[in-house]
Amino acid sequence: MKKFQFSLDTVLRYKLQVLESLQNEYAVAAQRVREQEALLRQTEGRYRDLNQEFREAAAEGITIADAMGYESGLRVLEKEIQAQEKRLRQLQDEAEEKRLKMVAARQETASLEKLRDHKLEDYQKMVQKQEEQFIDELVSTTRVMASNLS
Repeated sequence: MKKFQFSLDTVLRYKLQVLESLQNEYAVAAQRVREQEALLRQTEGRYRDLNQEFREAAAEGITIADAMGYESGLRVLEKEIQAQEKRLRQLQDEAEEKRLKMVAARQETASLEKLRDHKLEDYQKMVQKQEEQFIDELVSTTRVMASNLS
């Protein structure tokens, strides 16, 4: 009896490689999103700290030049926050795109694996049937030979 061979095994192996590659790409993209989120939180923290410092200084009384310096610093941080939010949205979109590709690849490999399992099950049933036929023939032959001897 020949060994089981799945005709689409090379395709399945290729699809599994593609899936692994997409999983790695998604992991990298998700890591970039987390890093950008951390950077954004850090910048927002700097903005809150500077704003608090400005309010405390204003309460104690500061010069117009100092107030303008604080306001300028706050505006710079606001623009930086906006740029980081835009970058975060881009990274999230890229990560989502990679995730969708990964899901599609997983579905393809799952369907191929399911087909392979079904073919293997059919093969095992066929092998079992052939073994049963062989045993039946062996028993029949043994009975015929035993009846010829008597």
